[in-house]
Amino acid sequence: MYNTYRRDPQIHNPLPEWGRAGQGGGGGPGFSRTMTEGRPRPGPGRSRPKMATAPEGPGRRRGRAGPGRGGAGRGGRRQSGSAALRVGSPRRPLRQAGGPRPGMRKRNESVTVEHERLAAAPAAPDPDCRPQRHLHQAGPGAREPGSAMKRALSRRKGLWFRFRKLLIWSLGLYLAIPFLVKLCPGIQAKLIFLNFVRVPYFIDLKKPQDQGLNHTCNYYLQPEEEVTIGVWHTVPAALWKDAQGKDQTWYEDALAANHPIILYLHGNAGTRGGDHRVELYKVLSSLGYHVVTFDYRGWGDSVGTPTERGMTYDALHVFDWIKARSGDNPLYIWGHSLGTGVATNLVRRLCERETPPDALILESPFTNIREEAKSHPFSVIYRYFPGFDWFFLDPITSSGIKFANDENVKYISCSLLILHAEDDPVVPFHLGRKLYNIAAPSRSFRDFKVQFVPFHVDLGYRHKFIYKSPELPRILREFLGKSEHEHHVDRRH
Repeated sequence: MYNTYRRDPQIHNPLPEWGRAGQGGGGGPGFSRTMTEGRPRPGPGRSRPKMATAPEGPGRRRGRAGPGRGGAGRGGRRQSGSAALRVGSPRRPLRQAGGPRPGMRKRNESVTVEHERLAAAPAAPDPDCRPQRHLHQAGPGAREPGSAMKRALSRRKGLWFRFRKLLIWSLGLYLAIPFLVKLCPGIQAKLIFLNFVRVPYFIDLKKPQDQGLNHTCNYYLQPEEEVTIGVWHTVPAALWKDAQGKDQTWYEDALAANHPIILYLHGNAGTRGGDHRVELYKVLSSLGYHVVTFDYRGWGDSVGTPTERGMTYDALHVFDWIKARSGDNPLYIWGHSLGTGVATNLVRRLCERETPPDALILESPFTNIREEAKSHPFSVIYRYFPGFDWFFLDPITSSGIKFANDENVKYISCSLLILHAEDDPVVPFHLGRKLYNIAAPSRSFRDFKVQFVPFHVDLGYRHKFIYKSPELPRILREFLGKSEHEHHVDRRH
């Protein structure tokens, strides 16, 4: 790093005493050893500048001049050119680091001065040198030891700022939703019906055979002007071979055959082609029932705007359509979830006009839409919100949506079967039990059977998998068999 300085006859005393001490055997004539007394010691944290020295040979010690060095030992004098410097004489003060020494060439500057000047100047990057770890470059461009901690703190501050911003936006949205629902009751209607959720989406409802229902016919009915509803009619499994390749007329005539019929009213969301619904059709068909189901206006490929009144009228239209073709065959109504509200509305109206069905089956029913909305998982985050009823429940009833099963059962005069799973997360089990407790002592059921069948939580049937129960065929045979017996007795009378 440093050059080995040679004697210049024109320059006197090129090095201070402590800088010349220990200068190796690279010196030439005119160089003499110097005293080591009075040598400045390097301060803390500062290394002594290293100088190029020749390896020490035998009989030579640091700080003493060897033979031929021109010195006389400790305390001796050293001649440099024509000037002599006494041992122990005061040294000249060092000039400012980096400044030029007048009258002297750069190569003869003090090693200490040159070292300080190089250390103070910013180091130029050397492309041939690799950066070493744990070494910091001195100068204005040096990285401070605490910069990593500063960057970590800066990142933490940035993350906290983003989290706080997200928290404020979430809180604002949480507080804004109740007011939005109150001002726009149509939002609640959309959330109750969920008719815009078409699951599964990529199916052709005109082809029920794609869902494994190869003994099913699809056709459309028109309950009102500008309203069209899609209908599926699945014949009993015993008629499977006869149904192959048949048209709508054959299916309509098959309703008059000696087989009971179930009108199935599905719940919210999805279509008549939902997976769990299709599986239930198969179970009922295997038990010897015709299954007629449809999508309410606004669901699936049906045309119209959904309302409680409109949904009830669609069900009434399909019931009358079946009744006109089935003769005296038993006709049952099965409602699931939101479809239980449509079913009780329909049966109450049928009983009022004295044309009740042979039995009513309610799967996962609720008492009324207000209690169901309050118990629904969607309402968990607002259930204890101040003014919950005013913000969320009042807009529902003001939109004409009630589905008051607890009121309707008081006017129903036919056999009633309630099926409910204890682990139902959508319609809580206690609502089904409460509905049964309201219906059982009602005078309208005085001459009819009212039965409540719970399914244990360990079975895992939840909200829509009761069709998997191996006990379901037996339950239906026992309950509907009694209803069929009552039906035949009424016919004889």
